[in-house]
Amino acid sequence: MEQITQAAGPAYLLMIAALAITALLILIIKLKVHAFASLTLVSLGTAIATGISSEQVVPTMMGGFGGTLASVALLVGLGAMIGKILEVTGGAKVLADTLVGRFGEEKAPLALGIASLLFGFPIFFDAGLIVMMPIIFSVAKRFGGSPLKYALPSAGAFAVMHAFVPPHPGPVAAAELLGANIGLLLFVGMIVALPTWYLGAYLFGQYAGKKFDIPLSKAFFNADNIIDDTKSPKFSTVMAILLLPVFLIFMDTGLNTLSVAGVIEGSSPTVEFLRMLGKTPIALLITLLVCLSVFAKDYGLKHLEKLCGDSLAPICAVILVTGAGGMFGGVLRASGIGEALAGVLSDTGMPVIVAAFVIATCLRVAQGSATVALTTTAALIAPTVAATAGLTELDLCFIVIAIASGATVLSHFNDSGFWLVGRLMEMDEKTTLKTWTVMETLLGTIAFIIVAIGSFII
Repeated sequence: MEQITQAAGPAYLLMIAALAITALLILIIKLKVHAFASLTLVSLGTAIATGISSEQVVPTMMGGFGGTLASVALLVGLGAMIGKILEVTGGAKVLADTLVGRFGEEKAPLALGIASLLFGFPIFFDAGLIVMMPIIFSVAKRFGGSPLKYALPSAGAFAVMHAFVPPHPGPVAAAELLGANIGLLLFVGMIVALPTWYLGAYLFGQYAGKKFDIPLSKAFFNADNIIDDTKSPKFSTVMAILLLPVFLIFMDTGLNTLSVAGVIEGSSPTVEFLRMLGKTPIALLITLLVCLSVFAKDYGLKHLEKLCGDSLAPICAVILVTGAGGMFGGVLRASGIGEALAGVLSDTGMPVIVAAFVIATCLRVAQGSATVALTTTAALIAPTVAATAGLTELDLCFIVIAIASGATVLSHFNDSGFWLVGRLMEMDEKTTLKTWTVMETLLGTIAFIIVAIGSFII
């Protein structure tokens, strides 16, 4: 969106930006106003304070909100439907049981972590963790040892997938704001997520399991997640469903690479049609249709339709917050604050990828929500990215993951994930800080180091 404000000095614009972020923190943390309402209110105030004309205030806000939702809502909605169907039909349990059986007792934590990585592709962190917890504790009871050695690798797997890999709302929204290629981000995110998870979640989980011997929880079991155990899908079926969108998206990016290299004719109707099938929304839609066809015989289309409907209710808040972050971003772009920030960052000489991580970390620590930190940082940094010459598609993906890394670290009392993990594991706050908070910080730091090195080498 072009700048549509009256001329204002960089110092004034940056002061407004600082006040806007401070207002967000006060509204969300101190006054407990919902993030959606807070972002909307602050966007309005920022638009007025920076001199956007009265007739342009609402169109500017709606432009940022609608533009973000146009891509985010579709991906998140389809991903939630796929995740819900696999959850209720027993996909998570099949994945965990099969992998534990194949890996053996000693590698049970690794098996649970891999199952969570696979299941974490379409399902949100909270839902995935709740689905896996009964399985995790069942395995812990069967094999012994601290539940943490089984739970942290699984929780960390959902955390990295949620933070770094589309179609989860954070990376999708950041990619939309920065203009990054979603298909390329999917593969870069997965490449970064795997070593990050192994070092920061799996290895740390084994260490924490030896250091903190907590008892088995008595309040987490929920057998209602599985409708009928006799109808659970085969392991190969679940794997095929989870890998289908990855294959389709790879087809798009692969054909594009071959086209750029001159190996194939990129403008041919066949190539264009195949690339269309690989666009993320279409790939997820095809995957959803496959899910419906696979499970229709055992569950019926009417019941599957209800599951799809049920999956959308919990994600409404996430989508609205993400859209409001896009609204805030639209106002910032129109106000010229982003250009002023770009000038300051260029004067300090701080690389864009480092600035992205630092800003996201500050917001994460201050207000808790990873989604708000991620979308707000992407909105703040977008004009800087646009003004930086020589950035490749890969660089944009690295910056998105750097933002996601900053939005992951230092989960503490103002983060709902902190309390969710603590409650499910029945840990006190001190133990949760020493386990969950440390793991989240490791995950964010390791991922940032990987992409920072990648941005300087590639």
